[in-house]
Amino acid sequence: MSVKSLIINPGSTSTKLGVFEDETLLFEETLRHSTEEIAQYDSIFAQKDFRKDIILTFLKEKGVDINSFNVIVGRGGMLKPIPGGTYAVTDDLLEDLKIGKQGQHASNLGGILAREIGDTIGVPSFIVDPVVVDELMPIARYSGVPELPRKSVFHALNQKAVAKRYAKETGKKYTDLNLIVVHMGGGVSVGAHQNGRVVDIFNALDGDGAFSPERAGGVPSGALIEMCFSGKYTQKEVYKKIVGNGGFNAYLGTNDMRNVGKMVDEGDAHAAEVREAFIMQVAKDIGSMACVLNGKVDQIIVTGGIAYNAVVVDKIKERAGFIAPFTVYPGEDELLALAQGALRVLNGEEEAMKY
Repeated sequence: MSVKSLIINPGSTSTKLGVFEDETLLFEETLRHSTEEIAQYDSIFAQKDFRKDIILTFLKEKGVDINSFNVIVGRGGMLKPIPGGTYAVTDDLLEDLKIGKQGQHASNLGGILAREIGDTIGVPSFIVDPVVVDELMPIARYSGVPELPRKSVFHALNQKAVAKRYAKETGKKYTDLNLIVVHMGGGVSVGAHQNGRVVDIFNALDGDGAFSPERAGGVPSGALIEMCFSGKYTQKEVYKKIVGNGGFNAYLGTNDMRNVGKMVDEGDAHAAEVREAFIMQVAKDIGSMACVLNGKVDQIIVTGGIAYNAVVVDKIKERAGFIAPFTVYPGEDELLALAQGALRVLNGEEEAMKY
């Protein structure tokens, strides 16, 4: 029997919905929320009923019977650090989403909404591979400053999905492979996947690895300290330089690699140099992860929006192709990845993880 799933992926000003029959997308929609609508609520959790009503109204208008779903799947949020996998939305998990265990983010609503709707119609609710997936080996946590351990925050949903896709397409088990997965989007994360676990990662959020369209990546710490205490910037302004206004935004005033390509094509030497610096930094991250895996790398997988850019991908291959062959899966199909996570549990391929 086929499985019909409702997928809920909340963002700060939108809620993405997908309706799947097994792995086949029946339709998807992005429900937009104005800044004024969101501003009425003093917390992420307070938006729950507002977003739920919009979802149910939309499905009714599309002629979708809410009782036709076999499972509801939400994007995982800022929970405590957990291993990768598909998790049932238990009471404990639900409570940590409500309070924002590691921070307030719209993705926290994914599991909350999935649980409410699932309970209403009597079907299970899940989350899959949230950004807080943490499978780091102990020695990967050392930063050099005991008070500042390295953390695992990355594009876990997409990284895990493409790693498992590669394994399936090649007739192998994810747990038997050593992979380096490179996600290039607004942020960049490069992970070492060893026998089904991401044992080391360049934190995609706030201060690790290559710079990206919107983030600074690793920066010289001494100079950063001087900037922080210069009196010129507030804490919020400095953080914005690292996350949001860093990377390509800082150097070229754009976070779109297509615009960067146009600038290069029009003869902008500075843009060309910035792009080459980005490419070299990503290749360096790949090289670092190859060392984590003792040089035993079965495949390098490149994914995310920038993976559509053949020039960038080819140049990364030129620098890092000696390490292992490349497979490219452009884009980030989060809705499908969430649906697949639930399917693996319902079909008996995996067991649901315990939170």
